[in-house]
Formats: sequence, structure tokens, C-alpha cells
Amino acid sequence: MEQTYFRKGFGLKKELRPLIDAEYQSALVERIRSRGYRDTFGDVTVRLAQEFGFCYGVDRAVDYAYETVHKFPDKTIYLVGEIIHNPHVNQRMTEMGIQFIYPDPDGAFDFSVVSPDDVVLMPAFGVTLQDFDTLKAIGCILVDTTCGSVLHVWKRVEKYAKDGFTAIIHGKYTHEESRATASQVNKHPNGKYIIVRDMAEAGLVCDYIAQRDGHMSRAEFLTHFAKKASTGFDPDRDLRQVGVANQTTMLANESMAIGLKVHQAMAERYGAEDAQVNYRSFGTICSATQERQDAVADMMKEPPDVMLVIGGYNSSNTNHLAHLCRQHTTTFHVEDASCIDLDAGTIRHKPVIDPTAAELLETDWIPEGPFELGLTAGASTPNNKIGEALLRVLEIRGIEVDLGVGEGQPA
Repeated sequence: MEQTYFRKGFGLKKELRPLIDAEYQSALVERIRSRGYRDTFGDVTVRLAQEFGFCYGVDRAVDYAYETVHKFPDKTIYLVGEIIHNPHVNQRMTEMGIQFIYPDPDGAFDFSVVSPDDVVLMPAFGVTLQDFDTLKAIGCILVDTTCGSVLHVWKRVEKYAKDGFTAIIHGKYTHEESRATASQVNKHPNGKYIIVRDMAEAGLVCDYIAQRDGHMSRAEFLTHFAKKASTGFDPDRDLRQVGVANQTTMLANESMAIGLKVHQAMAERYGAEDAQVNYRSFGTICSATQERQDAVADMMKEPPDVMLVIGGYNSSNTNHLAHLCRQHTTTFHVEDASCIDLDAGTIRHKPVIDPTAAELLETDWIPEGPFELGLTAGASTPNNKIGEALLRVLEIRGIEVDLGVGEGQPA
């Protein structure tokens, strides 16, 4: 019987690695890394976070996409949503002939265009159980690039559902990963979930659990979480036994703090011994997310004068890196180098964590005289995009850089 599901690639990584490196690596970034993550260009001292850019899961997803194109040159290849949240990587997928299937405003995908003769790539975020079953029923070839860290969270959430615990998921209910994670409860008939965006929203759940003064009424609770909870969710029944999990790209410290608050609320309502039995929390923080956030926190012990965070505006982990930096120094979150205008010397950036927020245009954003520039990037940002952004900053200052092989001239 012909194999139609692939999760471990096609053995082409070694063959394709030179091509992928040529498209995504940066000689300039490698130079800074090799010099202890610190280098000087004219009167600009550049500091690079010690963990940044592509993580293992993203690297793997990109590899599998390239391998798929080379393995099936004569087949139509579709991608469910975006392979990762980086506009340049997704543009490269389009140039390679991959066709994107985007969700509707409610997050639902229409797979009517897919035939049994086609190939479908599933992104690093994963897909919902329903979407997986739909694609499997079509009989097409499936290439699954779901990140291992995401799969780890799925196993926890499924175990919660199996044992009758409701999964409280720290994440964005519209995000592909959170939707896919929440769907894992459906492996069991009475599986339940509720998704909380941040500490404030988690507080609403905690207040209800503890029945604190001013807590939401049942009707208010159901209305607020109508799109963020499983079908038939009953807060009086389904918040009695809970397990905490998270979207892997959220702020790690906030995820842990939310878990602690939920446990405290249960102890407050039912007693410490009861909470010990009916509350669960396992480590579902993505190691790469944690490492990048830790690296930024370490850098902020002696913050640079200006921090540049490079990555897609719809990238959750990039947004959180920028948020961490803003608490310590002047920070600019840019999608890519094109946000830095060489002629005008201005910068377009997103000033808040909300991906729908408008960009701001800043003038005179580069300090006069010697200064320190910090750099980091989200887990979906390739190194060449970091190098391009840095080159633009240096060019505005009139600093020439010997680019070396393969760096390319700034546009």
C-alpha cells in the first residue's frame, strides 16, 4: 500500500542544505556570533542576543517544505495556512510553487480544492483533529511538519481530557497552534478546554473558580468565552478539575504565573488538599521560546541604547521578545529591513504587542555619537533578514561593512 503520511522528511536534507543555507544564512550575523555576540562597526557597538532566530522546529519545517517540493516535482502542493509566521519564508514557498490554503475569519479551512493526487503540507503549528481527519479522508499525500514542542503540549492536553480534566490553555484562541492544541481534547468524548489570552483573562476564570466578590455571572462567563471554550462548556462543572497548558510561543513567565493563579483559586475555593488532586500542570514551555526570552532578559541586565527586534508582526514569539525589551530600553519591532528607510533615515515599527496595531514612523531614532545597538529575532526569522536590517542601520550612519561571501547588498 502506498505511503501517504510523512513526518520524518524524505532523506534529502543533506542534499538541500547548501541551497537552504544560501537563501537564509548571513555572513554578517555569523561574524558577530563568532566574536562572542558582540562586534564594533565604526562608532556603533552591536550586541546580538545569544539565542535568536530560527529554532529547531522552524528549521525542520522549512527543510521539509524544500524536500517536499523536490520529492514531488510533478504534483500540486498545498500548504495549510502559513508554514511559519514570517512573510519572506512564506513568499519563498509561493515562489517554489506551493499553493496556500488560508482559513476564513473563523479559522475554518476549505479543502475542496484538494484531490487524492495532491500533496498537502501541514505547518509547524499543526492542524486541528478535524482538519487532519478531513485531509486523511481525501487520500492525498500528507507531509506533517508539526513542531515536536507542539506535539508535547498536545499529549498533555489529550491526557487531561482522558482523565476528565479541563484544559486551561494560555494562548490566542484565533492562533492556529492554540486551535490545534485545543482540538486534542476531542480524542475523548467529554474532553473540554478553555483558552485564556493573558493574566487578565485568566483572572476572570480564577475569580469564577474561587467565587470571589464581583466575579462574572454564569451567563456573562459563557458569553465572554463563547468562542474560546469547547462546545457545551459549563463553568460550574468543567472548572472543577483542570490542567494548565500553553501555546508554545507565549511569554513563559506569564504561562507559569497563570498556572499558579489557577492553583491558588482552586485552593481558595476547595482547600489545598483538594487542589492538589484536582489541579495539574506540566512543563509545556517550548525550550526554544524559553531560551530566546532568557537571552533577552540576560541582555537587558545591561540594556543597549537601542534594541532592534526583527520578525513578522503576526509572530507571537517575536511580539513577546519585543514586549520584554520595551520594558528596559528603546525598542523597535520591525518586520524586515524594508522598514528602515535608507534615504529618509526613518523606521517603521510596531509599538505594541497587538499584531493588528498600526505601524508608527519614527525620525531621528538613531542616537547621535557612539551607541550600543542590540539585536534579536523571533524563532521564525532567518538570519539573512537580521543581517539585512543591521546593514541598513550601519549604512544610515555611513559605515561600510565588508560583507563577505553570500551576504548580498542592502536593497
